[in-house]
Amino acid sequence: MRNLLGATPQGLGRAVRIAVITLLGVMLPAGALFAAGQTPKPSFTVQVSPGSQSVVRGSNAVYAVTVTSQNGFAGAVALSVGALPSPATASFSPSGLSLTPGSSSTSTLTVATTSSTPVGTYSLQIEGTSGKTSASTGAGLTVNYPLSGSFSVTSAPASLSISPGSSGVYGLAISRSNMPGPISFTVSGVPSGVSASFSPNSTTGPSSSLQITASASAPATKTTLYIVGSGQDPSGKAQYAYASVQFEVLSNGKAFAITGGLVSPLAPGLSKPLALSFSNPNSQPLSITNLSVTLTGVTRAADAVSKGLPCSIADYAVTQYSGPYPLAAPVGTSSFASMGVPGSQWPKVSMLDTTANQDGCKGATLLLGFSGSGQGN
Repeated sequence: MRNLLGATPQGLGRAVRIAVITLLGVMLPAGALFAAGQTPKPSFTVQVSPGSQSVVRGSNAVYAVTVTSQNGFAGAVALSVGALPSPATASFSPSGLSLTPGSSSTSTLTVATTSSTPVGTYSLQIEGTSGKTSASTGAGLTVNYPLSGSFSVTSAPASLSISPGSSGVYGLAISRSNMPGPISFTVSGVPSGVSASFSPNSTTGPSSSLQITASASAPATKTTLYIVGSGQDPSGKAQYAYASVQFEVLSNGKAFAITGGLVSPLAPGLSKPLALSFSNPNSQPLSITNLSVTLTGVTRAADAVSKGLPCSIADYAVTQYSGPYPLAAPVGTSSFASMGVPGSQWPKVSMLDTTANQDGCKGATLLLGFSGSGQGN
């Protein structure tokens, strides 16, 4: 008895308080329990693909905007876009979408720039509205200088985010009108702790790539890189083309890896999909918001080398991933197939059927560069 009655007043006070808290927990009104178990409000999400576009001013940028029903939402969704550069106009086709529970619907957004649209990078705000329910997403738009008359350069992606200690690739597409000779590239605006290189640095083909590598100690930064292509037209006159892209070194997070290859060999005139896999080392799922594939080189077979038969990236072309963003990559290793991405949306590599002798491409190995960016959920 002495031990039982020897409890201090403080200890007794704690026992009483615990008893009261327990009693209150039991006596919660039924309304509070109902509120805790309420089902989520019907809503929808808005996604855009690609996440960014880079165009020459005076031309159009085209995006696919996908609206998806959430929690049983059904109804009409009106689409709009804000933060456009001036002058520029935007139109949706169709202008509005109708959803049934669990469905998705897509509209094509066309942003038309003019010859006087200022060169620069813009963050568009795409919004869907249905009564008091709304959702939005962002899209990048980079407007470049007009053509010199001989060639132009555009980049895919137009923006790239990487972690310290990792690399990313911009694919550069060259459009020629009177420029059969070699085009060389330079880039300015590369921040401290970051290196940049072109592959190839000089090309007579339709493409090149810019690889960006951030050192492990690279500080977080967000900047614009300015790419200049230069060469001489048939008359010997110097010609130039410009492109600007957005680049960011993230302050945290781990780099994720992208690997993959062709599902079967190529031949002239054939196009084959790329089976890509993603390795997410983070402790949470990753929403990939940008993905690009570039051809960085060709390694010819020994027989082609001994006979002096040529083969280069000019013999090939890449079609980028065409599905909606974001792509949900779970923790660990996943693939397009395991993520449920239809094969028709996978990126593809084509071997062009040209009039030149392409025997040098027999047995050749393509070198591919993959890059992407995303955020943890």
